[in-house]
Amino acid sequence: MRFLITGTAGFIGFHVAKRLLDDGHEVFGLDGMTPYYDLKLKEARNALLSAYPAYRFEELRLEEAERLATYVTKARPEVIFHFAAQAGVRYSIEQPRSYIDSNLVGSFNLIESARQAAPKHFLMASTSSVYGGNQTMPFRENEMADHPLTLYAATKKATEAMAHSYAHLWKIPTTMMRFFTVYGPWGRPDMALFKFVDCIMNNRPIEIFGEGKMSRDFTYIDDLVEAMVRLVDCPPAHDGKRLFPEDSLSPVAPFRTINIGGGQPVPLLQFVDAIETALGIKAVRKMLPMQMGDVTDTFASADLLRQLAGYVPTTPVEEGVQAFVSWYRQYYGNR
Repeated sequence: MRFLITGTAGFIGFHVAKRLLDDGHEVFGLDGMTPYYDLKLKEARNALLSAYPAYRFEELRLEEAERLATYVTKARPEVIFHFAAQAGVRYSIEQPRSYIDSNLVGSFNLIESARQAAPKHFLMASTSSVYGGNQTMPFRENEMADHPLTLYAATKKATEAMAHSYAHLWKIPTTMMRFFTVYGPWGRPDMALFKFVDCIMNNRPIEIFGEGKMSRDFTYIDDLVEAMVRLVDCPPAHDGKRLFPEDSLSPVAPFRTINIGGGQPVPLLQFVDAIETALGIKAVRKMLPMQMGDVTDTFASADLLRQLAGYVPTTPVEEGVQAFVSWYRQYYGNR
């Protein structure tokens, strides 16, 4: 099968592309190679993918509408995965315009290109952050998500809305995947696990916000990839008939939102404990108040994912953290 994947030099896009290549598929990848974090890490990921004969890569930004349209036409994808975006909840407070350019303008350009390509399934990354100020736990796909707390979350919710309109107008089977705190080997340096390990290994204190009184529904990267690969064969139907009571299928479009999380929130301090155990080093913990835009807890309902994919993430954080620490030590020279 022919796949087009945006953001293949990024954390999640890299893992999905590698899995599909290992499974014998053809992958057309693209990435803007922006310097939001260490480009050497992106280049290393892309170098691993480039060793596969079935991998094609183009360095381009989604904002380059004409180049993007040409590349999508060349790829003739049967399935599109969209991961490229300006990431980071906190960074959106510092640099909001980059989120408009990448997440709104860039995503629109891809959605328009997808209209021309007419893939069998268009799968797009969203985030648990769209649930924002929701208080009811667990977060369910059919609940309203109209109170974003950051511009990052707002751009992702807007992308969902744009994709829904195109699914309705042009009958593009579209699945919006709401990710819950993804972590694992080759992760992003701006994410908590990477920052904590880096600080502890370099004898610096770790900053724990919310005084540690938070929890997250952590999702190990291999579990996330497995769920997404299974969802490829579950394109939303055009008939508006929900398959299960939990189904989020739109009544007017082949469009669905789905959580990808295990539904097992972990207290932040337990996550830190797992990092200390994996490293064999105690951290110096600096407790700080909540940051702007943060939420106290995230908690995915995994009912719809279980019904559609027959699979739910289950990797314990202790196991996933150990895998990350092993990768980190190998990548940075067994420090």
